[in-house]
Amino acid sequence: MNQTQSLRCRIKLLTWLFIIGLVLSGATAIPLQGEVNWLVNFFGSNGGSSDMAQWLLRIRDALAQTQSAYPFLFYGTDWLAFGHFVIAIAFIGALRDPVRNRWLFDFGLIACALVVPYALVFGGVRGIPIWWRLIDCSFGIIGFVPLWFCRQWARELESLDN
Repeated sequence: MNQTQSLRCRIKLLTWLFIIGLVLSGATAIPLQGEVNWLVNFFGSNGGSSDMAQWLLRIRDALAQTQSAYPFLFYGTDWLAFGHFVIAIAFIGALRDPVRNRWLFDFGLIACALVVPYALVFGGVRGIPIWWRLIDCSFGIIGFVPLWFCRQWARELESLDN
């Protein structure tokens, strides 16, 4: 395998990893109540006293009350999932031609970088515990890594093609 093929293979692998991450992340925004109930059971939060247990119980109760009184509010998380799916679809362009569509890697890097201040600021405004906001920040940091490599490799591929 020559260098061009190797670069294309690595770009495809990490781009697929990013796409799958977006799809899975989006898919988790739909069945919120079931997921939180699973987390409560998994972490043994029924009657637990840790900060995490208390937070999960609070989320579970809030989701149940919201579902009972205002189920239409979950439509917002359905659209959140849709946004993830659409962004994932856009990255198919990077799979097809990573040099011509290198801008997608730039776009993704900017979006991932913005996750950190967004989670910290709006999480604080909404009363989200700092440790939970750091978990949210990790999604931006984790997503940044493969995109950074893809961007570098796409540049290298472009220089090899010229």
